[in-house]
Amino acid sequence: MYARTFGATTQGVDGLIISVEVDSANGMPSFDVVGLANAAVREAKERVRTAIKNSGLRLRQEKITVNLAPADVKKESAGLDLPIAVGLLAAQGKIPAAVLNDYVLISELSLEGKLRAVDGVLPMTVKARDEGFKKIIVAQDNINEALLVEGVEVFAPETLIELVEFFQGEFEIKPSTPQPDADTDDFIELIDDFSDVQGQFMAKRALEIAAAGGHNVLMVGVPGSGKTMLAKRVSTILPELTHEEALEVTKIYSVAGKLKRKGGLITKRPFQNPNHDASAAAIIGGGVIPKPGQVTLAHHGVLFLDELPEFKKSVLEALREPLEERQITISRVNGTLTFPSSMILICAMNPCPCGWYGDKDHTCNCSPLEIKKYTRKLSGPLLDRIDIHIRVPRVKYDELTSKRKAESSAAVRERVSAARVIQLERLKKYNLFCNAQMNHAMLQELCILTPEAEKLLKDVFEAKNLSARSYDRIIKVGRTIADLEDGAEKINSKHIAEAIKLRNDLDLDVQ
Repeated sequence: MYARTFGATTQGVDGLIISVEVDSANGMPSFDVVGLANAAVREAKERVRTAIKNSGLRLRQEKITVNLAPADVKKESAGLDLPIAVGLLAAQGKIPAAVLNDYVLISELSLEGKLRAVDGVLPMTVKARDEGFKKIIVAQDNINEALLVEGVEVFAPETLIELVEFFQGEFEIKPSTPQPDADTDDFIELIDDFSDVQGQFMAKRALEIAAAGGHNVLMVGVPGSGKTMLAKRVSTILPELTHEEALEVTKIYSVAGKLKRKGGLITKRPFQNPNHDASAAAIIGGGVIPKPGQVTLAHHGVLFLDELPEFKKSVLEALREPLEERQITISRVNGTLTFPSSMILICAMNPCPCGWYGDKDHTCNCSPLEIKKYTRKLSGPLLDRIDIHIRVPRVKYDELTSKRKAESSAAVRERVSAARVIQLERLKKYNLFCNAQMNHAMLQELCILTPEAEKLLKDVFEAKNLSARSYDRIIKVGRTIADLEDGAEKINSKHIAEAIKLRNDLDLDVQ
């Protein structure tokens, strides 16, 4: 007898509906799963058979064939356990097959027949709704995630036998409602704030501009100057996530398995701080079936690379595509997937291996060759993609011991949010939200310079032999400075002068 159920898996950061076809017929007893299933899915037959037995149900010893369609797409999800089990029971006449057409089933099965949570439920539910399904069955720990999608009913039985009896009309399962977060603890959360940073007014100004326009930043300074402390507070001055942005971020974390159980919508801007020994696959994304990397986990947030020259050169060069295109494309034998990576890159580094080059109060022990080797790990094309380059000096004693409270993140965020509103209005016809996303054609249309600003930029461009990319990025930063100041229609020479200073504050010997 034949039966069909519907399950789901993920493809990149999107869901994919899987048609699970089950045939149970006379013949030599066997259980075969076909349709490009990976090891986790192929092993489902053992979990399914044991879960059914331990649920008090009996299967006939028949030739069982399970086909996962579309057959040409690699499947990777233990969440296909439940649709396989239900399809098998329907094929052997224990569940009315007609009632299954309205449901998408997403859950792993334990050997005792309990439903277990899986990763990627949010994008799977979105895809199910888009394809016309109105009812989703998930494990209880996935309820909050599935309920983020409007227009669907979510059902969450505890066990397989409850679900079977529900389909048989012998047990009632009511649509689920949001569940309390079981992972909350009674503790005081320490929140980073810009007011914690004493002094460093130029660096704070640069990071405010970066947050307002979505610009990338490189900070160079001696050890202990506060680079890391500053970087960790950038996400606190970014505007609040919109609902659409929060859904995008939550989908990414769901697919990556980073969403906590019983967790719901992520409402805070991501902040990713990978270690310098991370591989290219960890930073960019990868795997046999590609998974999101750090550049994608930082989408709509901040990616902070501390001790930048200590990262492998291959990793740094791989950053070129996500910085330029704001997405990363990963190709594998099984297919090509594109992940979003619209993030602000904040980098920090010392001026030399020992850290004290250029500091008047400490002696640098590095030779010129060592300094050159250290800085040349950063290529010119990579630095060209970073809009703002600043030096972060050591904090003065008077600033460090001052009792005067520095400006709070809330006050800075207010200005940043006001500038973003101006940018949203300007860029809405292009479906963009910040100045850093503009291309050259948009700059010519939307970023008008006064004659004085045009002359200043021309003089600097010719004197310093700047690249076309540097030209564009100076104008973008100048546009952001104007938005922060008063939203002036034209960019004046003062805005361009500050943008040039922020772009050319370093003199690194790079390739």
